[in-house]
Amino acid sequence: MDALEDTFRTLSIARRLRPSEATYILDLSLASCGSSGSDLLAVCCSSYSVHLHSRETLRMVGEFHGHTAPLCGVRFSHLSPHLLFTGSADGTLRCWDARQPGSNATQVFHSDSTHLYCSFDVSCSDRVLCAGTEQVEEESFLVFWDARMVQDRGELGSKMGGLLGVYSESHSDDITTVKFHPQQADRLASGGTDGLVNVFDLSLGGEDDALVTTCNCESTASSLCWTGKYLDQLLCLTHDEGLHLWDVARPDSDDTLTLLRSVDARTLVQLPDGAPLDYFVGGSWMSDEERLLLVGGSNNGKLHLLDCSGSGLKFINTLKGGHSATVRCFQWDAIARCLLTGGEDGQLLQWKAGAEEITVGKKDSLKSISSMQLKTKARRKQATKKDRSKLP
Repeated sequence: MDALEDTFRTLSIARRLRPSEATYILDLSLASCGSSGSDLLAVCCSSYSVHLHSRETLRMVGEFHGHTAPLCGVRFSHLSPHLLFTGSADGTLRCWDARQPGSNATQVFHSDSTHLYCSFDVSCSDRVLCAGTEQVEEESFLVFWDARMVQDRGELGSKMGGLLGVYSESHSDDITTVKFHPQQADRLASGGTDGLVNVFDLSLGGEDDALVTTCNCESTASSLCWTGKYLDQLLCLTHDEGLHLWDVARPDSDDTLTLLRSVDARTLVQLPDGAPLDYFVGGSWMSDEERLLLVGGSNNGKLHLLDCSGSGLKFINTLKGGHSATVRCFQWDAIARCLLTGGEDGQLLQWKAGAEEITVGKKDSLKSISSMQLKTKARRKQATKKDRSKLP
């Protein structure tokens, strides 16, 4: 058993932050390690707010307000750990200064007034932002900005500062996930409810030239993850728990190699004691150990850690006693060797090997989920609005 798997098998709750109000945790992001400000964890909530926490203690140290519709994600800058980006269905991407909690956004990015964003990401060079829109009439758009173009603080003027352009032909429905390559700033993958997963090389110019390969996930794409020893593989999870793992090392070739495919990946692994695997949270490439971690869950709050490879899924461990509802996001902190999770019960949890639980916050502010009467909605299963084209 290798060191990482041994760590995963002995994870237990180290710290638990319970919500003081009924709110879902939708996404989280860790600041880049090794520089000033890297001790922060950002969380976006269903209340349209962004919370800053200490990554070590989980204590809340600040928050930001400004969005007026559901958030579609949160990302720390790769090179400037004090900069934080968020995207929203209110038609804006915003940049915040994590050194000034409570302040207005330092930059606001927007495009056409009809564009409502349901996904976004930041390139590894921090130079380009990309957002995927909901379907607008018969079209969907990938929108690009130069992140270095500074606009008036928090204001939406008539000029769309920093806007580089849009791609409008590659998707025909909501673009639910976009993911820049971790090391190649011009490489971008996008997935939508049209069942298509596209890979672009932005350095090649216009949309037709930039689109280097298209895959079919046969459902609605939920999340994407660049993976593999050379980060030349692409993992796609779907909203109905399908899984596709493609080798895209040669995107200009006629065929994209399918390494693993399952329309219902829950059937690929059997959990101990017949425990149910109800959904997948997402995947994460562990670069130091060169392995792909997949996190799944049961509707009762249990989490299941799985190893994913071209040969299938391998069970590692089940985490119990933590969440009481669907888990929406996770991050592996490679420096602290801990797993961070958040979900629809509003809890933020830190899991460490052999840990004993510490509850964070004042006792009088902690409420049980039942006392909050938190209504846990089912995971969104996005139906395709039109017939998908079947690709070979």
